[in-house]
Amino acid sequence: MIKRLILYCFGLFIAQNVMAQGVLVLGVAQDAGHPQANCIKSCCNAAFQDPIKSHKVSSIAISDGSSFYIIDATPDFTTQFQKAKEVFKDQTFGGIILTHAHIGHYTGLMYLGREAMNTESVAVYVLPKMKAFLEGNAPWSQLDKLKNIKLIELNSNQRYSLSDDLAISPFIVPHRDEFSETAGYSIEIRYNKTLFIPDIDKWELWDENILELIKQHNYALLDATFYDGKELPGRDISKVPHPFVSESIKLFQSLTVDDKRKIYFIHLNHTNPLLNNQSEEFKVVASEMINVASEGLILSVE
Repeated sequence: MIKRLILYCFGLFIAQNVMAQGVLVLGVAQDAGHPQANCIKSCCNAAFQDPIKSHKVSSIAISDGSSFYIIDATPDFTTQFQKAKEVFKDQTFGGIILTHAHIGHYTGLMYLGREAMNTESVAVYVLPKMKAFLEGNAPWSQLDKLKNIKLIELNSNQRYSLSDDLAISPFIVPHRDEFSETAGYSIEIRYNKTLFIPDIDKWELWDENILELIKQHNYALLDATFYDGKELPGRDISKVPHPFVSESIKLFQSLTVDDKRKIYFIHLNHTNPLLNNQSEEFKVVASEMINVASEGLILSVE
C-alpha cells in the first residue's frame, strides 16, 4: 500500500511538470546571466557560491501540444533545450524564433553546429536584418552553409501560423540596433495570447501603446532589465536604455488589477534586486499585483 502511494505521488509529480500547450519560462536574466563574469558585488557573490541562486538568460519556449519552439537561443541553450524537452514531453522540436542580435539572444545557435548537435535544417525564424546578419557573418554563416539551420524570414506586423493552434506576430521595437532590428512577439496558442518584449529602450519611444497591448493579451512578459537608474554607478546608463521597473510600475498604475496580474517582468540585469525575492523592491512589485518571472514558470492555456 505504501509502495503504491509513493509511486502514485511520484507519477503525479511528473505529470505536474509535463505540459501539453502553453508558455514555459526558460530564463529570466539579462544577456550576460547571473552571476555575471568578473562581478565582485554582493549581487553575484552568493550566486557564485551557490549555483541554486544563479539565473539563466532570458528565454521562453512555446508549444501547441505537438511541437515546441524556443524564443531566443541564449548562451544557456544546452540546459534550456533539455528543460523544454522534459516539460514538452514527446513533442517535436519545431525551431527557434529570434528577437535580435545581442549576445544573450542568438549566440546559443552555436550549439546547433557540427561541434555540438550538428542539426539538420532546424527552422530559425528571423526578421530581414537579422537574417542578413546571420548569413553575412561567421560563424553563423557556416550554420546556414552546412544546412544546420534553415533561416525563415518574417516581416513585421504580419501573422504567421506555425500550426492550427499556434501563431506568431513579430513587431519592431526601438532598441540599440547595431546589427539587426529588434523584435517583440505576440504569440497565439489556441485562444490565448502572450506578449513577449524582453528588450526595448523606453515605452514612450515606441509608437504603440503598451497599456492597450497588455489589455489585449492574456499574459505579458516585459523588459525589466534595471529596477532604477542607480544600478550601474560609474557607467552612463543612457547608453543601455531600458524601461526602469520603477517607471513601468507608475505607467501601469492605471491598469485594472486583472490586467496587472497578466504582467511578468523578465530580462533582469545581475544588479536588479528583483532577482532576490526577499528584497524590498520585490515586495513593492508584488504589492502592485505585478509578477516577476521565474525559471520553470508555466503559463498554461488549457
